[in-house]
Amino acid sequence: MIARYRLLAGVPALLLAAAAQAQTAVPVAETTADQITDTPAPAEDIVVTGVAQGRNRLDTSVSVSSLDADLTSKIPPRNTAEILRNLPGVRVEASGGEGNANIAVRGLPVASGGSKFLQLQEDGLPVLEFGDIIFGNADIFIRNDLSLARIESVRGGSASTFASNSPGGIINFISKTGEQEGGSFQLSSGIDYREYRADFAYGGRIDANTRYELSGFYRLGDGPRDVGYDAMRGGQIKANITREFDGGYVRLYGKYLDDRSIAYLPNPVRVSGSGADPSYSNVPGFSINQDTLHSRYIGSVLTLDGDNNPVRRSIGDGMHPDVKSVGFEGQFAIADGWNVTERFRYSDISGDFVSPFPAAVGDAQTAADALAGPNAQLYYASGPLSGQRIASPSTLGGNGLLASVVLFDVDLKSLNNITNDLRVNGKLDLGGGAVTLAAGIYNSRQDIVTDWLWTSFYQTVQGDGRSVLVDVRDSTGAARTAGGTLYSASFFGNCCRRSYDMRYTTNAPFAQLGFELGRFNVDGSLRYDFGSAKGSIAGDLPGATTTRAQDIDGDGFLSSAEQAVAFTPANRTPVDYTYRYLSYSAGINYRLSDTLAAFARYSRGGRVNADRLLFGPLIDTTTGGLVAGAKPYDFVKQAEGGLKFSTGPLALYATVFNARTQETNYLLSQQQFTSRDYEATGVELEGRFRAGPFSLTAAGTYTDAKIKRDATDTTLDGNRPQRQAAFVYQATPQVDFGRVSFGANVIGTTSSYTQPINDLKMPAYTQVNGFLLVRAAENVSFNLNANNIFDVKGITEAEDASIPANGLVRARSINGRTIAASVRFDF
Repeated sequence: MIARYRLLAGVPALLLAAAAQAQTAVPVAETTADQITDTPAPAEDIVVTGVAQGRNRLDTSVSVSSLDADLTSKIPPRNTAEILRNLPGVRVEASGGEGNANIAVRGLPVASGGSKFLQLQEDGLPVLEFGDIIFGNADIFIRNDLSLARIESVRGGSASTFASNSPGGIINFISKTGEQEGGSFQLSSGIDYREYRADFAYGGRIDANTRYELSGFYRLGDGPRDVGYDAMRGGQIKANITREFDGGYVRLYGKYLDDRSIAYLPNPVRVSGSGADPSYSNVPGFSINQDTLHSRYIGSVLTLDGDNNPVRRSIGDGMHPDVKSVGFEGQFAIADGWNVTERFRYSDISGDFVSPFPAAVGDAQTAADALAGPNAQLYYASGPLSGQRIASPSTLGGNGLLASVVLFDVDLKSLNNITNDLRVNGKLDLGGGAVTLAAGIYNSRQDIVTDWLWTSFYQTVQGDGRSVLVDVRDSTGAARTAGGTLYSASFFGNCCRRSYDMRYTTNAPFAQLGFELGRFNVDGSLRYDFGSAKGSIAGDLPGATTTRAQDIDGDGFLSSAEQAVAFTPANRTPVDYTYRYLSYSAGINYRLSDTLAAFARYSRGGRVNADRLLFGPLIDTTTGGLVAGAKPYDFVKQAEGGLKFSTGPLALYATVFNARTQETNYLLSQQQFTSRDYEATGVELEGRFRAGPFSLTAAGTYTDAKIKRDATDTTLDGNRPQRQAAFVYQATPQVDFGRVSFGANVIGTTSSYTQPINDLKMPAYTQVNGFLLVRAAENVSFNLNANNIFDVKGITEAEDASIPANGLVRARSINGRTIAASVRFDF
């Protein structure tokens, strides 16, 4: 194994040496497009993601789309997930903050979090091998800035065979590489919220054959919701240099990301009416789309680290990605029409995920009595009134509510990954047509080394960052909490003290064979994934003890709270298993005319389940292997077909799809393992239009999804999956008069259910964003933009399956209205 990765690490060096010996000449394009006519295709009609070679959209039987960086510069998203909502067929629950979004494609399930069946890539390689690592979702480790050239997406189709663990699709963030000489400097600020940001980018040519790009950003402030401290702080630097030569190019690049941002978890909202026709309203003093339980008065907690030493953890670290990555990319012509492409990257990734999760929200006195007995006493434990007794719990915080919080506190010690993708492709003339061939091998190793350090505490339900901790004492005044804190996940039954030390290897040879004859082309591809999971785990396995009495604060006295301190057991359980499976895809495309094409495709792709299998029933805790009959992967089978029309200012794309999915998963907040089969059928529409100064891009996806089989609860069979709306849509109309541009970005969804029992609905909503761009001078522009102009409550998920007796549901909403302004200097 060590030899294999030494070999992988040596590939870039060998290719660089070859490139250095190559004679420089006129630079060649990095991607090419095979076209039916000599008429150049618009840039948005050329795709390089999920295909063997860059191609015109009308010449390929896969569903692809792209977003230009122009959209993100005019309507700056408040987080990365908000960009992805503009991709057709992609359902994004953009309510988690800068990361931690739930992302799905074409009705594929999101039973837990992250992007299980979808791979997020940067420049053609995965950000993380698995998109749904618990507390390490891939989008946490991506930031949008001026380095972005465009975003490409592939839904279904060849995503099964041109990438591992991505049967649903691929979203690829493609960076600028110095093609355009010059740069930009941008200053931006929130107007009705506190966040300040500076961005820069500069690129161009060093000489005729060498170009570079350097970019980055830094920001500081509360973020879209008022918390009273610098919850958003940090930035990113990216750089690349490209050397072109006769027949190819080589590129070196690097990235350093060190950023902190809030992870917005479910918060309390009042729900009345019925499950089928609910009405969501704010709790007094707390807005579901403007507030969060994060507070300037709740800064840190005392717990034990992974080695069981006392440590104080900062809640302000939030989602804290620390990424240092270096990579290499090269393309080399080895014969007429034949190329070798090599991509390699090593990423050193660590950080934190710290955020409060309300296990319950209810009447303050009732919550206190449940812990300390009748007539329990409540005291302020932080904030301006710290130490004072709460005389009237019924008016606490202006609403009489107390949140019983479990702090999701995870030390992401290592999510390091190393990836290498080597492929060769070419074309042979045959009988008046052409045979296209592509083959390659992909290798990766993904570390998952984390410690779960959860604690619990009581806090008031107050907005504007003014929530405080509440100490609970019994009727005699004896403390039952330590400054409001309990040193374990008390409100989750003292579960979830866990430690992982895992390494997942993935190896995948793949090949594609295609035949082109005039307007007709057909292709088929195979990918054979095999790999292993090796390491060890410790924590709340069956029979294990994970709490003990300990003087954690070192005062020489065991308080009531110190009778149950969560710790990591010394004994570790091995994990050691292997897997292998085959994915395939076949498609046919016919160019009916220069502007119209029809296609059809069938695919089967696999997805390995990583850390969500740990601590579950599929792992034999004695041997570390899989239990008899268990498979650590799930399959997605997809059929799709449609029409594509493109002619200059007008383009229309329509795709009908059917997807059948197997899924094994772990639901964190419910502490539940699931095994289900799903089916989704629908239609995906996308279009763009331009006439003079006016342009419009729009997309909509209708999905009829259902649970076909639940292995443990047959009453769910036939129900709609949780959070799956029947219709999602987006539209971006713009008017550009040169000096002045303005437009809107509309995102919408119909209603969906909070949980698969199909009782409580989340209402339909439409979010409208807008911008006004003024080019004051040739190189100076001002931008005024508003996100969620009408301040709608867009509920994206909820923990409660039905309306509770007290009417308080724990839910996540998109951010409320935020207005920002920026000035940009181009030079």
